[in-house]
Amino acid sequence: MLADDAYQSVVLYPGEEALELSQVQGTKSDKPLRIILLDGTWKKAFKMWKLSTNLHSLPMIKLPETLQGDYRIRKAPSPNALSTVEAGHHIIQTLEPELNFDAMLVAFDKMIQFQIQQMPSGVYEKNYHSPRSDQ
Repeated sequence: MLADDAYQSVVLYPGEEALELSQVQGTKSDKPLRIILLDGTWKKAFKMWKLSTNLHSLPMIKLPETLQGDYRIRKAPSPNALSTVEAGHHIIQTLEPELNFDAMLVAFDKMIQFQIQQMPSGVYEKNYHSPRSDQ
């Protein structure tokens, strides 16, 4: 897959040399863009990146630092750390602005709400509650 020259493959990873998605999108490539997302906790995504040396030769892209995640049942390393669903949503919405992909976030929010409802009383408030989660 990575050797397929029919695509411009990039990996979403916030390394020092990562370009903003808009910078890659603005290149005049005839090839469709293939974006690889590492799916896991932030710690596991870091480990995947370290172990997947075959991805290191690909250009890296990053999302705007102003984005805020809403995965309120996970502890994020920073306020702009997004879940894979949120990152994927931002990417496809940026690449296809004439379409609406918000159903992804609606389903994601319903999953989060369901998981919170399944927690024993006080667990969410003790471990995850923050001012942003009052929405």
